[in-house]
Amino acid sequence: MSNPRIDPLPPDAWTDEQRAILTAAVGAGSPLGSAQLGELRLFTTLARHDATFKSLLLLGRRLVMRAALPFADRELLILRTAWNCRSAYEWGQHARIAVDGGVDRALVDRVPAGPDDPGWDRHRALLLRAADELHVDAAITDATWGGLAATLDEPQLIELPQLVGYYHLVAYVLGALRIAPEPGSEPLPAAPG
Repeated sequence: MSNPRIDPLPPDAWTDEQRAILTAAVGAGSPLGSAQLGELRLFTTLARHDATFKSLLLLGRRLVMRAALPFADRELLILRTAWNCRSAYEWGQHARIAVDGGVDRALVDRVPAGPDDPGWDRHRALLLRAADELHVDAAITDATWGGLAATLDEPQLIELPQLVGYYHLVAYVLGALRIAPEPGSEPLPAAPG
């Protein structure tokens, strides 16, 4: 990825409100853990557009911190979205978040293989299939929906496309603005096979 099109807002230019929002992003219970505020290139770049900054981060925080979907389901959906969008930044952040949160490393490594990989249980294969269908068609087929409805409740079913859509939005911003992954982030894996 070439140089960023818009540089992150430097800490000495943050407003008190921006600093509070960024601090909350890495605060207690945050999946970002001990990230340093200045290392959050996505968030500090978004801070340059104050009118959308707070709303976008609050929605993301809501989908992550108060999710109806179980943690592992959520992270597998985000990782599949990162893979589908070829978003190295999202992959690097969420591979770490998933593993740090207890998702088996083998599951994270299997995500690029997609929903047809024989190692998935039915539920996880359906999650990845839903992410793929949303990516390609902006819809979920009846077969996939029916399978998911057998294991997820209504709030979880509503949240699933919201989550995938939100991380598509983030991938678009990352790609369009050429925001590079944080130093030391896990790289996006090569295509299987």
